[in-house]
Amino acid sequence: MQSAKRNKRVTSWHVIGAQLATFRKAAGMTQAELAERCCVGEDTIASIEQGRRPLQADFARQLDVLLDTKGVLEVAVAKVPQKERFPAFVQDFVEYEQEAVTLLSYQNQVVPGLLQTEAYARFVFSCLYPPIEEDEQEEWVAARLDRQRLFARRPRPMLHFVLEESILRSELGDPAVIREQIKHLRVCADLPFVGFQIMPMKLPKHAGLAGPMVLLETPDHDHLAYIEGQRVSFLHEDPDDVSVLQQMYGMLRSQALSVERSMRLLDDLLGET
Repeated sequence: MQSAKRNKRVTSWHVIGAQLATFRKAAGMTQAELAERCCVGEDTIASIEQGRRPLQADFARQLDVLLDTKGVLEVAVAKVPQKERFPAFVQDFVEYEQEAVTLLSYQNQVVPGLLQTEAYARFVFSCLYPPIEEDEQEEWVAARLDRQRLFARRPRPMLHFVLEESILRSELGDPAVIREQIKHLRVCADLPFVGFQIMPMKLPKHAGLAGPMVLLETPDHDHLAYIEGQRVSFLHEDPDDVSVLQQMYGMLRSQALSVERSMRLLDDLLGET
C-alpha cells in the first residue's frame, strides 16, 4: 500500500537527525542540555533528531561549533536534495503532486503554488510570521518554483484550479507583482491541459467556506486529498473522506464562473491595472 511505502521512506532529514543524535551523545549531552546550550526548546532538538523538522543552515553551523563536528552538519544540510527542502509536513504531498495524473486545486487566500511567479512566491513567504531568515526564504522560493516542473512533464497531467476573485483584487503587496501574477495566470489558463475558473465575490452560497483543498489521482488511480491550515496539514487516503471532498470540489466548479467568463475577468483585471 502507498501509505506503508510513505511511512518507511527515509529522508535526508532522518539521516541528518541521526547524525546529530550521535554527535550529541558523543559530547555527553542530553537533548535537554543541548537545547539549553542552544537556547531552543527540547522538543526542537527531539524533532530534528527524529527527522520531523529540517535542520536550518544557520542552526547547523551553531551546532557544529558547539559539538566540534568540523562543519559536518552544515555540509550535510547543504547537500539535501531540492525536493526535500520543503517543510517536513508537505514532503509526502509534493511527491504525490509531481506524479499526479490529475490534480484539482481550490485556494481562497493566495494563488496556488504551482501557478505562482517567483516574485509572488517571494512575497507570500515574506508574509510568514514569525518571519523566516532570508536564506531560508530563498530556499523555499526555489523549491516552490522547482515544483512547477510538473507543467513540462510527459505524459501531461490534467490540472484544474478554482481561485477566489478576492485574491486577484487584493491590494496587498506591490501592484506590479500582482499584475505580473495575473498575466502569468492568463498564460497558464490557455494551456490545453489546464482548467481555470474564478469564484466570484458575490454568491448566494459557497461550498468552500471550510478552506482550501487539493485533490490528486495517482498513476495507480488512487485518490487522495490534501488539506492545509494554520500549522496543520493532512493527507486524506480514506475513500469516504476523499469522496466528500470530491463532491465539494464538484459543487465549487458549478458555483464558479465558467472558463470563458474567468478568462474575460482576467483580461478585465489586466486592463484595470
